[in-house]
Amino acid sequence: MLQDKTLKCKDCGIEFVFTVREQEFYKEKGFDNEPNRCPDCRRANKLRRQENSNTYHR
Repeated sequence: MLQDKTLKCKDCGIEFVFTVREQEFYKEKGFDNEPNRCPDCRRANKLRRQENSNTYHR
């Protein structure tokens, strides 16, 4: 049975909760690894990647 897990963000170092609901989503999508970044850092990283890909398409 799944339980909420407390993980530590590799970017900012804060602890965040990887909820049962998120774990179920990851499992459903076939993701093998737990997230390494907190939601804020994931969001910032995604924006950074989008900005970088936009600069290459100009």
